[in-house]
Amino acid sequence: MMYTNFVLANTQGYDNSQLNFQKCIIGGNWTMIVSFSIALICLMVTFQFEQHFTLHTQIFAHIATILFAGLFKIGYVLRCVGVHGLGYKVF
Repeated sequence: MMYTNFVLANTQGYDNSQLNFQKCIIGGNWTMIVSFSIALICLMVTFQFEQHFTLHTQIFAHIATILFAGLFKIGYVLRCVGVHGLGYKVF
C-alpha cells in the first residue's frame, strides 16, 4: 500500500501536490513512530523502573508522556491529511 511508506521512493509518477501529500504521509508515519517510542520510554521510567530514577526525572517523564502523546496525535492527523489528499477513503 502506498500510505505505509517511510521513505520517498519513486517520485517520477507524481505531480507536485501528490508529492507533497506523499511527504505528509511519510512525515506523519515517522512522527508517530518516534513519539510513540519516546512516550513508551517515558512510561517505563515513570511506572516500571521508578526506583532507579530521581524525582526530577520522574516528573519530567510524566510531563514528556503527555507531550509526546499529543505529538503522536499530530502525526496521525498529518498522515490522514496526506492519505485523504491522495484520494484514499480508508485511513
